[in-house]
Amino acid sequence: MINEMIQSGDWLPYLFAFLMGFSMLVYAILDGYDLGVGVLSALVPDKDKDRMIASIGPFWDANETWLVLGVGLLLVAFPMAHGIILTNLYLPVALMLIGLIFRGVAFDFRAKVPAHKKHRWNISFVVGSTMTAFAQGYMLGDYIIGFEDSLPAVLFSMLIGLVVVTGYSLIGACWLIIKCEGELQKKAVHWAKMSLFGTAAGVGIISLVTPMVSPRIFDKWFSMPEYMYLAPIPMLTLALILMTYTLLQKLPMKGDKYCWAPFAMVVGVFILCFSGLAYSFFPYIVPDQLLIVDAASAPESLMIILVGALIVLPIMLAYTALVYRIFHGKTTDMLSYD
Repeated sequence: MINEMIQSGDWLPYLFAFLMGFSMLVYAILDGYDLGVGVLSALVPDKDKDRMIASIGPFWDANETWLVLGVGLLLVAFPMAHGIILTNLYLPVALMLIGLIFRGVAFDFRAKVPAHKKHRWNISFVVGSTMTAFAQGYMLGDYIIGFEDSLPAVLFSMLIGLVVVTGYSLIGACWLIIKCEGELQKKAVHWAKMSLFGTAAGVGIISLVTPMVSPRIFDKWFSMPEYMYLAPIPMLTLALILMTYTLLQKLPMKGDKYCWAPFAMVVGVFILCFSGLAYSFFPYIVPDQLLIVDAASAPESLMIILVGALIVLPIMLAYTALVYRIFHGKTTDMLSYD
């Protein structure tokens, strides 16, 4: 059976679904923390804004390429799903793009304008970051409930938008714990504690609503033996959240010990939450509407696309690893972008 699947190319749609999901997960983690830093920069004076933005300066452009890869794979490998998803998410996608434009322009202009005009670009950077994060959360909520147009559906999507802003603020604060020191690092620890509560509440809300909006997912979560496959995910997620909170109570430590650990734990939470959603919706690419295999391009087309993906993906991974290796260390050791 396995040989027949390999020869027929039936495995290709699932491989591309994995690659697309992997790209979106990496984007959520990497661009999530720099969007979070942008949101949190609203809470500090201009001097600290400079340090915070310098901490993401070498990375943020590269982080966004993962979104381009994920959407590109959706377009070329699953054109039918691409049409359905983007048609239903037209307005939040437009909002996200506007936010990204605001953010990108503000990032460059704030370093070039006269000092008395810098404040307006700092505000634009915060607004762009918040708009982008909220729009992505709204899209996630709309996707979970199957693109419904009712008022409760809109309110739920807006709630998830706020949850994603909080989640990005959490991972952004954890990034600042690694990259900053002194009073700004202490502020980042406080922000991480506050954001952790909101993120944990948001994960709980999504976990409650998701099986309620889909009988199929309810059965997949609470029937045996399927329940046993899913059970480790919420238990591990709760354990990581509790461990993160416990560690944040002790930071910063002497010698900056374990400054990296909250970020690593929050990345684990992101991975587990993404895995839970992927498990819940599989084998659908559009919830309860379109299967992965039905939405995929022809096997011959997917094989050609796979060649390109196998070239691009290792280059992106290598480049990302290289950038993070070169610019490791505290922000004060990095070049200022002002």
